Amino acid sequence: MQALNIPSECTPLLNLSGKPQFGDYQANGAMGAAKHLKTNPRELAQKILEQVDLTEIAEKTEIAGPGFINITLKNDYLADCLKNCLDKPSIAAKNIVIDYSGPNLAKEMHVGHLRSTIIGDALARVLEYQGQNVIRQNHMGDWGTQFGMLIAELELQLSKGDQAELALSDLEVFYQQSKKHFDADPEFADTARAYVVKLQSGDANCLKLWKQFIDVSVAHNSEIYQQLNVGLTAEHIKPESAYNQDLEWIVKDLESKKLAIESDGAKVVFLEELADKNGDPSPMIVQKSGGGFLYATTDLAALKYRAETLNVDRALYFIDARQSLHMKQVFTTSKKANYVADTVSLEHHAFGTMMGSNGKPFKTRTGGTVKLADLLLEAVERAEKLVREKNTDLSEQEIKDIAQKVGIGAVKYADLSKTRTNDYIFEWDSMLSFEGNTAPYLQYAYTRIYSIFRKAGIDLEGFSADITIVEPQEKQLALKLLQFNEVINQVAVDCYPHTLCTYLYELSSLFMSFYEHCPILKSGIAPETAQSRLQLCAYSASILQKGLDLLGIEVMEKM
Repeated sequence: MQALNIPSECTPLLNLSGKPQFGDYQANGAMGAAKHLKTNPRELAQKILEQVDLTEIAEKTEIAGPGFINITLKNDYLADCLKNCLDKPSIAAKNIVIDYSGPNLAKEMHVGHLRSTIIGDALARVLEYQGQNVIRQNHMGDWGTQFGMLIAELELQLSKGDQAELALSDLEVFYQQSKKHFDADPEFADTARAYVVKLQSGDANCLKLWKQFIDVSVAHNSEIYQQLNVGLTAEHIKPESAYNQDLEWIVKDLESKKLAIESDGAKVVFLEELADKNGDPSPMIVQKSGGGFLYATTDLAALKYRAETLNVDRALYFIDARQSLHMKQVFTTSKKANYVADTVSLEHHAFGTMMGSNGKPFKTRTGGTVKLADLLLEAVERAEKLVREKNTDLSEQEIKDIAQKVGIGAVKYADLSKTRTNDYIFEWDSMLSFEGNTAPYLQYAYTRIYSIFRKAGIDLEGFSADITIVEPQEKQLALKLLQFNEVINQVAVDCYPHTLCTYLYELSSLFMSFYEHCPILKSGIAPETAQSRLQLCAYSASILQKGLDLLGIEVMEKM
């Protein structure tokens, strides 16, 4: 580049070739560089090839079209590269906080919490795999006016002799019961409102009742996280209430910096940066006229804590697309108030909605909210039925274990494999299919590899052999295996897990093609050829397992 006076902003644009006849990789940067230098792109491409020595890695190079450089790699070079295909990428570690899941502790988790929970967890796993210092933050909703109503209802139930755990055994029913009581009984409603004030003032009895409610709710959420194979634990909970002592200071500080002003009795930040098409600034209320604080106030306090105390370089928020304006307001205000340095990357990674077959948000048949616990239970039950139909040689315990992994994996993968920003249709039959881009298909690909080693009487773990690439299917599989870390790095940057899903599906498909065209254990196959192909199988199994693990999906030896 320097020898040819090509500016540094002109990159090689090296990409995988779309078709084998155009080589394995294409460098397409000569056209852009030629335009910048005002020279002929084919001539510049030729000069680039004369300046680089690819004899050790390339079997052939050629210039095509207006200046594409096609590169066909040597099979021996690819085989040598495969020895490092399981190595983790080398990066400069950063402190990265991930805000995800964030259920409201007043109710049971429902399908609306699924996407935030599993997308956020997949990114946490990917970034940790890279070697980043990941800080999980579960910003649970455990405060606000509704808790006065819930505490009043719990006190009423306890006065009748009930135990907190039994009274709160079904959070959804308890919430509906307390809301009905609140709407129908003015005296109860007054008590509930009074309890809000007492709770916010630190009343010991109210705090005790509130704590009982929170403990039962958190225990319920922990069961869901465990069932989903999600890495959130109690230590990752940093709820809204954790910032209560900071909220008054936040408002006063915003006022002192002339960022918040009084408007109709409320304290409001008007953001010119987010003005509408008429030029009117975007208003963000940080304190209501009655003195109460809002989500915006709490989110500002949380960001300040994450920037100053956790010392983050990057903050990722996995919150649905409907909160896009809110997040822009919080991010903009936090930078203007100097709560967050300009060097910190604040990122709202929005996602679409899970839809039913009718094209509307996913609901029960009666139109109610689908509890996440019920959805996961049904997934496992449906998977168990499929497993029993497909394999009668498994023990009862094996069937149960496989059904758990297949059912949960199917639900997660169906979501993660879709472009994050899009809505998607929830369909049981497609997500539990053993064909196509589904978790069961990928899990089956892994068990297929495991069965090859079992049939050969060889332990998959720790297997090692030299690879010799001869057949085109072997080369295509090798090239795909070597892309793993590129894909991981891409997901870590743009936070689109579907990129990893697509890669794993393509890898599985190429493995199946390799398995069909390149016999391994068949009689007449030379021992060194069989060993080489077994090593390709072993690498494929390892990357499939690791890739699915980064998505929070488990594999199994039998299926």
